[in-house]
Amino acid sequence: MSHGPGLVRTTCSSGSAPGAGAGAGQLGASSSEGLLDPVYPRTHAALLKVAQMVSLLIAFICVRNSVWTSYSAYSYFEVVTICNLIMILAFYLVHLFRLYRVLTCISWPLSELLHYLIGTLLLLIASIVAASKSYNQSRLVAGAIFGFLATFLCLASVWLSYKISCVTQSTGKITEEEPKQTAEEVTVPLRKRPGVERSRERNHRSHGRWCGRGEAAHAQPWGGPAGRALPTLPFPSADAAV
Repeated sequence: MSHGPGLVRTTCSSGSAPGAGAGAGQLGASSSEGLLDPVYPRTHAALLKVAQMVSLLIAFICVRNSVWTSYSAYSYFEVVTICNLIMILAFYLVHLFRLYRVLTCISWPLSELLHYLIGTLLLLIASIVAASKSYNQSRLVAGAIFGFLATFLCLASVWLSYKISCVTQSTGKITEEEPKQTAEEVTVPLRKRPGVERSRERNHRSHGRWCGRGEAAHAQPWGGPAGRALPTLPFPSADAAV
């Protein structure tokens, strides 16, 4: 009797300590695992973003450190390049730190696709205007060349974002809907299936026909056909018997 509670206490304490340690280890592993994505910098999308940021930065620096021949054209070029650079950096950080898991209210693939569509068009216009207004100045020509290079890289990102946002999601919806349809077919009640309904109706009719025959047989006089009564035989009277 004295060893029972001690035995229960030791087993409970020894069992609870590893569980707490394992839970703490799993929590630490999940928190450290969700902070940074080590695979993303090696993907094609991340490498394209890095190349775009480098080319946009070089184009901005070349135009910034040169003598402008047209203030409106090159101010527009600077605004477009720096805005694209900031937006690409923002998307890069979102994917690197897995912020899309926290901000689930935003469709990140679709927003990235829209950004690249609008940004690529504006950057193409800015590069064309910068090249036409350069007047053979080396720095302005270099800025326009790097602007065209960034435009080409953004076009590649447009195609990649389209594949991720539209094609992949549509195929994922199709594969998700197929098991749901099969599950709905399985969960259809037996009484609602058309084949079962027809067979039950046929059985019901045959049963009613046999029941109708039985009722008619019970209704008519025994031994005689339907609708005809058997003739009644006269019983001999007492006088005739005498």
